[in-house]
Amino acid sequence: MRLTSAAFAVAWLIATCLPALAEEIRGRVVAITDGDTLTVLDHAHTQIKIRLAEIDTPEKGQPYGSQAKLLLSDLAFGHEVTVDVQDTDRYGRSVGRVHAASVDVNAEMVRAGAAWAYRQYLHDVSLLALEAEARDARRGLWALPKAQRTPPWDWRRAKRTPAITVARSTGSACGAKRYCKQMASCDEATFYLKQCGLTRLDGDGDGVPCESLCRVLTQ
Repeated sequence: MRLTSAAFAVAWLIATCLPALAEEIRGRVVAITDGDTLTVLDHAHTQIKIRLAEIDTPEKGQPYGSQAKLLLSDLAFGHEVTVDVQDTDRYGRSVGRVHAASVDVNAEMVRAGAAWAYRQYLHDVSLLALEAEARDARRGLWALPKAQRTPPWDWRRAKRTPAITVARSTGSACGAKRYCKQMASCDEATFYLKQCGLTRLDGDGDGVPCESLCRVLTQ
């Protein structure tokens, strides 16, 4: 009876842990939504929407958004791909690293200057090095004027929080602080950079202010 109970316990542990194991999706890319979202038709003829993990490309309304979509199409559309799934997002999309033959599509988007490393969800810190390389070489979006290189997460936040614009219009939120050590949060630092024009907060010009507050790394 003890053996039976132990075997049952092992089987239960395996069953409950399986969903947490990395899922792999294989199939052909049949649609490109934007620079970081595509659709895979798997071998069971099911269409699965994929959000490229750990990167963020300009939104459709941003400078370089259409170019990022075109590059993703060149890299993946019509190709057989393997997706190493990391998560499912709130929209029901599978979030993962996409490989087309020997090409790491996520990494290539960053290397080509079509995407940022997505700090909030970053696991592979080598993407930061690829981003820095693209920025130094002025590839892709990094050739745009600095004012047009707003990270998409900041762009989305600004669209969700019109109160920032109201605060700026009063003049009360700008002018008091000058240095990262004075900032209480990443949001405040971003406000001072984007709305108040305090560019000293972004010393390396990557659009992210006060790295100690805003940059999230997984050791």
